Amino acid sequence: MSRVPRRMIAAVVAEGALKASNLKAFSRQTAAYLLSEGRSSELDPLLRDVQDILAEKGHVEAMAVGAHRLSDSNIREIKSKVRSFYPHAKKVVITPVLDPEILGGVRIELAKQQLDLSLRAKLNKFKQLSLGGE
Repeated sequence: MSRVPRRMIAAVVAEGALKASNLKAFSRQTAAYLLSEGRSSELDPLLRDVQDILAEKGHVEAMAVGAHRLSDSNIREIKSKVRSFYPHAKKVVITPVLDPEILGGVRIELAKQQLDLSLRAKLNKFKQLSLGGE
C-alpha cells in the first residue's frame, strides 16, 4: 500500500476544519490518524500545509509573536499587514503569542512566510548595515 502524500492529507484536514461542527473532535481524529499511520513527526509541516490551503480559500491564520500583550489596535494593525499579503482574504485570525526573547516589536508568522518587525531584527539589520559600511 502506498503512502498518502502529506499535501493530500492537508487538503482533507483543511476542508474538514472548514466544515467541522466539533473542531476539537475533528482535531482528535486527525491526531489519531497521524499516530496510527506513524506520521506524527509530520505534524508541523502538515499544519503549515493546512494553513496554506486555508489561506488559498480565504481563511488566513497568523501568529503574532511579541514580548508583551497586544492591544486591540495592535491586532487591527497586524491584520492590515496580513491582508497586504492576502488581499482576497475573507477572514483573518491573529493568534497572539508571548515570547520575552522578542524584546520589543512583533514577528508575524504565516504558513509560508514571516514578517519580522521585532526590535531584535531591527538591531540585527542595523548591525549588518553598519558593519557592511552601507
